[in-house]
Amino acid sequence: MSDVIIQGTSTAHTHDAHGGHHGHEHHEQHFITKYIFSQDHKIIGKQFLITGIIWAIIGALMSVFFRLQLGFPNETFPIMEKFLGEWAKGGKLNPEFYYALVTMHGTILVFFVLTAGLSGTFANLLIPLQIGARDMASPFMNMLSYWFFFISSVFMFVSLFIQTGPASGGWTTYPPLSALKEASMGSGLGMDLWLISMALFVVSSLLGGLNYISTILNMRTKGMTMTRMPLTIWALFFTAVLGVLSFPVLFSGFVLLIFDRNFGTSFYLSEIFIGGKALSHIGGSAILYQHLFWFLGHPEVYIIMLPGMGMASEVLSNHSRKPIFGYTAMIISLIGITVLAFVVWAHHMFVTGMSPFLGSIFVLLTLLIAVPSAVKVFNWLTTMWKGNIRFTVPMMFAIGFVSLFISGGLTGLFLGNSALDIHLHDTYFVVAHFHIVMGVSAFFGMFAGIYHWFPKMFGRFMNNTLGYIHFFITLAGAYLIFWPMHYEGIAGMPRRYYDYSAWESFKNFESLNSFISIAAILVFFAQLIFVVNFFVSIFRGRKMTTQNPWGSPTLEWTTPINPGHGNWEGDIPEVYRWPYDYKDDGNGNDFISQTTPLKPGEEAH
Repeated sequence: MSDVIIQGTSTAHTHDAHGGHHGHEHHEQHFITKYIFSQDHKIIGKQFLITGIIWAIIGALMSVFFRLQLGFPNETFPIMEKFLGEWAKGGKLNPEFYYALVTMHGTILVFFVLTAGLSGTFANLLIPLQIGARDMASPFMNMLSYWFFFISSVFMFVSLFIQTGPASGGWTTYPPLSALKEASMGSGLGMDLWLISMALFVVSSLLGGLNYISTILNMRTKGMTMTRMPLTIWALFFTAVLGVLSFPVLFSGFVLLIFDRNFGTSFYLSEIFIGGKALSHIGGSAILYQHLFWFLGHPEVYIIMLPGMGMASEVLSNHSRKPIFGYTAMIISLIGITVLAFVVWAHHMFVTGMSPFLGSIFVLLTLLIAVPSAVKVFNWLTTMWKGNIRFTVPMMFAIGFVSLFISGGLTGLFLGNSALDIHLHDTYFVVAHFHIVMGVSAFFGMFAGIYHWFPKMFGRFMNNTLGYIHFFITLAGAYLIFWPMHYEGIAGMPRRYYDYSAWESFKNFESLNSFISIAAILVFFAQLIFVVNFFVSIFRGRKMTTQNPWGSPTLEWTTPINPGHGNWEGDIPEVYRWPYDYKDDGNGNDFISQTTPLKPGEEAH
């Protein structure tokens, strides 16, 4: 640890020596160089956020369309034809396109919103500001990470408009459906575009992740030891480590899939018959793809969750006006989650015919990952306990994050048990579990971060009333949508079916499905309230008049209200304290900034 600390300190001096170089603009910057091809980490963070918001609207709208089909299978909706054209002729969703919508909804929200939109935004915004750096280790590489994501987005967006439709093999794109072009309409050009898009996305993630790790290890300001970093930075650091180690495995899986599709190889295919005719593929295994996909797929859950955990820790501590409880335990639990995330992937594969003995090992490891998660939950609750809580909009979303993380995580205990999973696998129980724990709770962590750091991003505040409306409708709506799905899943109702009305056993859920669809539509409109609030507040929100509106000890609030490229005017401040010094400073404040030197006789935390 000491080597790292010395390295960080010495680098800070070097970095500071170039402060003048970064602190002012070299040339007259035009709109294109300042806001489009920008190398300023704060602008790049905004680019990731706004692109992520656009994708979130598209992905959520898709879920509205297929929920209309699931909730009202015998009705027609002319509005669908206006949006989807040939794919919803007469207001009735085409069955082929239903699968495409489900596939694209999952892909967009998991990768483009909750990975790029979440990590890309907050790693870029917060890492240099909270560790005391002028910018990322490589601003140019940072710019490239966004533009690879943008090009990836273009390919994915184009796939929505081709004649045969976008990819429709599920967001996991399991072969043989994804490996054979003739398997379905969505297995054609749409799948090729999906694979190209995702390959570019992996490149973007790796460029970003390597940059985040390098910056945190090498560019901390003087006094910013690893144990004085905010938990947000620890969480973003481990998120980047997870991505850098697991995304290349997914990339290799995609490359082999491209080979099977286009070059006659048989990595995933064997003994396939189409229309009674045997294909030439022999010797491959579709299970190999599942191993490669889930080796990324389970760390991906924590790539999505860890930034939310870090931001929730920061927001809960700040708005409870209390030091975070168990700072060291929180870091150790993050390390535990990071390590265990790599050894639990096969719990997604209990029903693939794996050895029961091997399955029991993955059951043990899966249940073990609940321990560091429980440590975090305990520490969040104890942080709030007897705190002077301010129920601000960011605080409400952070509390909502904890609530959803607990309730969604508990259902994971069911699915982690291989015997129970045989019954529950590929039912609505799985849909309910991962949407609550990985989808909605991660969104709540993201919203907490957006409302909390919006003043730092744009120098203005978002509207509080709209924020509270957004919170209450979304929290209530999330539980109304996904909690009933657990009961459908226990009853054996399978996911990804276009129409349940043909099954006598699932007809009982007709009214419940309609109820879920109505709740989903209401929650979608609540997100539009957020979108309006966000974009209007950028230009018309209440202006920030003080540097540190939340009374936070961390470094990002020591910069000017609208910091330029380089963040601090003059020298980067030195750090003397840990980031959670919430106590009386003797001047009427209930916090002490990290930049405040220790008093004689005062011990560093």
